[in-house]
Amino acid sequence: MRIFISTGEVSGDLQGSLLVTALRQQAIAAGLELEIVALGGEKMAAAGAILLGNTSEIGSFGFLESLNFVLPTLQIQRQAIAYLKQNPPDLVVLIDYMGPNLGIGNYLRRQLPQVPIVYYIAPQVWASSVNLGNTKQITHVSDKILAIFPEEARYFQDKGTKVTWVGHPLIDRIEKFPSRETARCQLGIADDAIAVALLPASRHQELKYLLPVMFQAAQVIQAKLPHVHFWIPLSLEIYRQKIEQEIQRYGLQATVVSGQQQEVLAAADLALTKCGTVNLELALLKVPQVVIYRLSPFTYWVARNILKITFPFASPVNLIVMKAIVPEFLQKSATPENIIQAAMEFLLNHERKQQIQADYEEMQRLIGELGVCDRAAKEILQML
Repeated sequence: MRIFISTGEVSGDLQGSLLVTALRQQAIAAGLELEIVALGGEKMAAAGAILLGNTSEIGSFGFLESLNFVLPTLQIQRQAIAYLKQNPPDLVVLIDYMGPNLGIGNYLRRQLPQVPIVYYIAPQVWASSVNLGNTKQITHVSDKILAIFPEEARYFQDKGTKVTWVGHPLIDRIEKFPSRETARCQLGIADDAIAVALLPASRHQELKYLLPVMFQAAQVIQAKLPHVHFWIPLSLEIYRQKIEQEIQRYGLQATVVSGQQQEVLAAADLALTKCGTVNLELALLKVPQVVIYRLSPFTYWVARNILKITFPFASPVNLIVMKAIVPEFLQKSATPENIIQAAMEFLLNHERKQQIQADYEEMQRLIGELGVCDRAAKEILQML
């Protein structure tokens, strides 16, 4: 049996790798011979998928920001469609990555209508004020949606789509993280040291718009707390040179690590982070965090004033419970002053830290129980 999985960006590669591992294990248990071909990244390849194209570095958010990635995205999409035409799969799984995946899904609906399509980790149209067109496309291409959020499941059920809520796969991933004590020992962090994780980028554009304001805030925090040390796990090795140059420029006491993101997150007393999947990892690890995000001024203006796009929250942590568990600063409010104030509260105010721990527990109750990836894999294999 052949399954084709399509995803993009760093987070999609991570989620895809967890699914590939579960699918292979479930297939062995069921006595199935399974071949998995994919658009993804190195993590999916390591888990056993045959990559048709690497999409982990092809990612952007916005209008001007995406221009550099239009051509490589189209090229990989054409390669995938040409492969599917010659080698029709028994089932297709789409993971997030809305634009390219809807293109592939629409092609399959037209040319290979007999192939079932599962959308796993669907784009978050359920949380947006402008979603009708995208919702229709997602439901059109999907024979089934495997929802990771309860509200997502309710939204698509109301649209008449077959949906199963499986929970969020990070629940399974966090179980494999080291404990705080083990992580700090592995990184050589003393018991009384303050470790702050800086997580500025998984996309190229984020280095430009997020890294400067994050490092400006870190510079002031370091001046206030001289014993603080910053830890920066690389999402992609290609970002190392730029990040190390900026560390020197801002005079930060910082260590850049590759392949040790789990240890850095588990060991941290606080994280200054971009908006994204990593927010949920930090929440499940009970690490206080300050979330920031910025787009180009043009993209933000068009989204707010022309397209009238609004979200109740940007961070998935806040979206799950629909309240501001973690402080998030977007666009003009993402200033060093705001970041510093929120960060110092977490580092110095014990009551504030206790409050976020309680809020994290509330969030965790809403995202399912262990075994998410196995549940998703079983749902997919049952459709073969």
